[in-house]
Amino acid sequence: MNRRSFIKLVAGGAGVFVLSRFIVSEQAMAAEHIEKISKSNAEWKKLLTPEQYYVLREEGTERANSSPLDHEKRNGMFACVACGLELFPSKYKYESGTGWPSFYDVLPGHVETRTDFKLFLPRTEYHCARCGGHQGHVFKDGPPSTGLRYCNNGVALKFIPDKA
Repeated sequence: MNRRSFIKLVAGGAGVFVLSRFIVSEQAMAAEHIEKISKSNAEWKKLLTPEQYYVLREEGTERANSSPLDHEKRNGMFACVACGLELFPSKYKYESGTGWPSFYDVLPGHVETRTDFKLFLPRTEYHCARCGGHQGHVFKDGPPSTGLRYCNNGVALKFIPDKA
């Protein structure tokens, strides 16, 4: 490889690096536009049912097959029940057979993740990006389009049907 080819290769690589940093920055900026909500535990207890509080604020899990949203098939949007932030368009929902509403993707920047070791094995937990409410866990056993399964507690969601 001659010097000119090497310079073009490095410059091209730098362009890809700068472009990838720009894309990551754009995604981070989209997430930053979501204004955070902070409330005390007492305020959340007034706003949520005991089951919602257990799941959203104490990172609990509802019983499998207990949510009517697991069988919701209409067009619309699934949003955080605590703050109303839209998380999943209905087109991302699929039947996983797990007993919880499952989605193969999420609106960009609308959830935040962290590693959960509660069952001793690491899992990826996700929370509403606005209010921090626990929604569920994401697994790498979803359908081919993303390979992901956002396994959501139905009690942490509200469904907003499309207007007919």
